[in-house]
Amino acid sequence: MAADGVNGSSQPPPIAGVRRSFVVARGVRFHVTEAGPAEGRPVVLLHGWPQHHYAYRDLLADPPAGLRIIAPDLPGYGWSGPPPHRWAKEEVASDVLALLDELRLPTTLLAGHDWGGWIGYLMILSAPERFDGYLPLNISHPWQSPRSLAPHLWRLLAYQPVMAAFGIPLQRHTKMIERLVFGTEASRGAALDPADVAIFAERFRDPVCARAGRDTYRTFLLREIPASARKGESRRATVPIRALFGVKDFAIHRSLASPENANADDYTLEEADCGHFIVDEKPDLVRARLVELARDTERTTK
Repeated sequence: MAADGVNGSSQPPPIAGVRRSFVVARGVRFHVTEAGPAEGRPVVLLHGWPQHHYAYRDLLADPPAGLRIIAPDLPGYGWSGPPPHRWAKEEVASDVLALLDELRLPTTLLAGHDWGGWIGYLMILSAPERFDGYLPLNISHPWQSPRSLAPHLWRLLAYQPVMAAFGIPLQRHTKMIERLVFGTEASRGAALDPADVAIFAERFRDPVCARAGRDTYRTFLLREIPASARKGESRRATVPIRALFGVKDFAIHRSLASPENANADDYTLEEADCGHFIVDEKPDLVRARLVELARDTERTTK
């Protein structure tokens, strides 16, 4: 069915040629945006905060030949309905896996940026048979130790406690997203169109989206970091991983994506001269690496 603004009355931003639908999975009414041939090889793209499917507008407007681009809004984000949980990351990963079931996608390629990248890691670790390859974009991998995290805790403390405590009013009634998030990246040389920044920031005026944003960080700080400190990630990745990382990222240091401590059979890291929002800043590079991943893994899917 056509998009009708699940979280409020506003419409998703126009992207020429896309198909939009709502799909219910595990109690979440997902808003899904697709492009490319319906019979093409499926590629699922996951966004982070403070964004939604529009982060992948370039791939959706001009999908690579033979690929079916599928960009859902994560639970509570964009035009998807709220989750029946407080944005626990393993729960969100299960939500998206259930969405793939509803879309009848037994195997896909996967890419994820920011929190979508973290969710992507949890998905390939819990259901590796579902994925041919993974392209994480400016996100740390999950095999961290207190020693690897300690030098970078100040980055988390710069904004995450504020989001966890006051995220709803800050997102809804201030210019925090424009000034603190995108503004900090712009001060480090990022080139983001102000009109695109406004499209992302305005969505978080909606209380459903603002709550999801707050809960993303509240659950992370109060539940997931303590749990990780007690028992770190021990599962080994068997899916080919091609990490791409903008080295001017303020929020996440590139060392947290290092191959040296990645517990993976096949993991590479490529650094790019850009900031955190690599999909917005380097769309041609992201496209090229996605096409390469599809090509390099094609023989394993026949």
